[in-house]
Amino acid sequence: MDLVRLAQLFASPRSLGLSILQHLDPLKARWAGGREGPAWLRAMGLTRPIPAAFSSSVSQLPLSQGSQKNTRSLSSDPSQPSSMATQEEEEEESFGTLSNKYSSRRMFHKSTAQLYNLRLREQDQEDKERELEPKSWQGQRNTPYWYFFQCKHLIKEGKLAEALDLFERQMLKEERLQPLECNYTVLIGGCGRAGYLKKAFRLYSDMKKRDLEPSDATYTALFNVCAESPWKDSALQSALKLRQQLQTSNFQLNLKTYHALLKMAAKCADLRMCLDVFKEIIHKGHAVTEETFSYLLMGCIQDKKTGFRYALQVWRQMLGLGLQPSRHGYNLLLAAARDCGLGDPEVASALLLRPREEVVPLQPPAGGRQARRKAQAGMIDGVSARLHVETLERQLFLEPSQALEKPPEPREARVPSKTQPEMETKVDPDHTVALASMTSELPPCGLEANLLTLGVVPPIVVSFGTVTTSADRLALMGGLEGFLGKMAEHGLRPDIKTLTLLAEVVDPGSPAESSLLTVLDTHQVKADVTFFNTLMRKKSKLGDLEGAKALLPVLAKRGIVPNLQTFCNLAIGCHRPQDGLQLLADMKKSQMTPNTHIYSTLINAALKKLDYTYLINILKDMRQNRVPVNEVVIRQLEFAAQYPPTFDRYKGKNTYLEKIDGFRAYYKQWLKVMPAEETPHPWQKFRTKPKGNQDTIPEADKERGLGGR
Repeated sequence: MDLVRLAQLFASPRSLGLSILQHLDPLKARWAGGREGPAWLRAMGLTRPIPAAFSSSVSQLPLSQGSQKNTRSLSSDPSQPSSMATQEEEEEESFGTLSNKYSSRRMFHKSTAQLYNLRLREQDQEDKERELEPKSWQGQRNTPYWYFFQCKHLIKEGKLAEALDLFERQMLKEERLQPLECNYTVLIGGCGRAGYLKKAFRLYSDMKKRDLEPSDATYTALFNVCAESPWKDSALQSALKLRQQLQTSNFQLNLKTYHALLKMAAKCADLRMCLDVFKEIIHKGHAVTEETFSYLLMGCIQDKKTGFRYALQVWRQMLGLGLQPSRHGYNLLLAAARDCGLGDPEVASALLLRPREEVVPLQPPAGGRQARRKAQAGMIDGVSARLHVETLERQLFLEPSQALEKPPEPREARVPSKTQPEMETKVDPDHTVALASMTSELPPCGLEANLLTLGVVPPIVVSFGTVTTSADRLALMGGLEGFLGKMAEHGLRPDIKTLTLLAEVVDPGSPAESSLLTVLDTHQVKADVTFFNTLMRKKSKLGDLEGAKALLPVLAKRGIVPNLQTFCNLAIGCHRPQDGLQLLADMKKSQMTPNTHIYSTLINAALKKLDYTYLINILKDMRQNRVPVNEVVIRQLEFAAQYPPTFDRYKGKNTYLEKIDGFRAYYKQWLKVMPAEETPHPWQKFRTKPKGNQDTIPEADKERGLGGR
């Protein structure tokens, strides 16, 4: 190619000239402004000024490997020294590598403090995760059965958190053993006793993911954890969902599992659901026991309005089947008399005072498995049992109009006609039963009415009168002596729980209450502090503070140490300021710190009399002992700090409210220094780390009330 043709290519603005320029510019010369090119081109007269725009774009174009080879071949100009060529080659090699020294920097000066703190948190979290990684097991290898017995032993000792940690950390993460069904079942059972609902169903879900077949004990434990859960709504939903799954898979439950389901229905649902489960037990051919009726009694107690009448009907049905009652059943009857009412007296009279109809046995026919199979397959026996269970259900939920349609027929054992008008006469409405006038012709034993028996009610009992208190309901069961006599007929002796319940239901201040200590010694029952606290609370509610204090020497004589509940019951009777302040002083001498309940009781007594001086003294003592404040105390004090709606300080002088301003000022300062009480979560003790800084057991499930509560 001649030089003239080459010069024409440079003069044209086409892209071909740019490519040739890259090959012919070994020294990186910039053709702009006054520059006109290299010396050898100027000597040949082949250069001319190039526009600045063109020269700037040319200078920014990179050099390829092929162009670098061409420039090395053309850089043999004798007028340029070799040192300049070496320096230019080094610059070409280091071009574009300047950012490498900055790309590895983690922090820049423009970074904010928030980003720096976030980065430190991420590093700390990574370090913790690295520390919590399961380490390889270095000890003796154990079997799943060994872990089963270890977890069972820990759960019996009340160490559920340690049992869960042993299973999840050591067995699964460190030893990496394949668990068995028994490993999950024993832990679900432990969660069931503690009411740890969410953890139990999480273990059940993990169990199914490992293709382990749950047993009857597993489902029994799951229904039991629903019954013991503190959140009844969510527990009921979980139990119903599990029951539906079992019905879909046609899984046959045994009697123990049905009892757990019945217990769940009694505690989380109502009596109607209990009867549905009870009917299902009958239809499946299971023989009902005393324990079955005990759970039905628990379901009766849930109805606070009519539960006592329900309990009496279920109790008489149980006796009609020939079942032997237990001490637990008698305790449930006392709980029903304490917490529940009789309902409509007319309905109760129609159902409990009429002659008993013949009770059709609800048990399956005797004769072993073959007879039971026939009972399940036979249509007549199954339908008959179902009809009689439904009859019991209709009697339990009988409406008043239905009860009055068929009044009870007169009995043949009625007294002669001359005493008939006396039998229809009712006594004072305060009495429990409407009795006839007590004549000398009738024996004293004929006046006793005990609805726990299946015999004929004495003819002098016409109908129920006003039954409002627990003592009235106890009188329907024969009173204190009649109730204990019925227990003796069945070969049962009362325990301390029975006597504590009797202390709650007897008439306060009556001879029966005074005779409880004698009954305690007669049956050789060891008393506890709860029994005496019950007696103290009843006396304090009557305003008999001295009578409640008189029981303290009895506690000391029996070797029983008072607790905070004892002083709280005494505080109920402290209606005067000197009594309340003396109680606080006595507790200080006994080296016992009052709790929030004691202060709340004293504040309530001061509020009733609007004694603001007494109220300020209570708050000062509470501040001195640094007792945390709960919501109840705050609500009481907020009510005390409010002016009455009709209060007018300019209209007249009010001696009760003249010190309210001083109390309001002190209360405002008192709130700023007092700590608040935090209610612990029921499952918090199962979430803590059992040993130092080892791996946590289950994750901390932050509940949102579980069920919307």
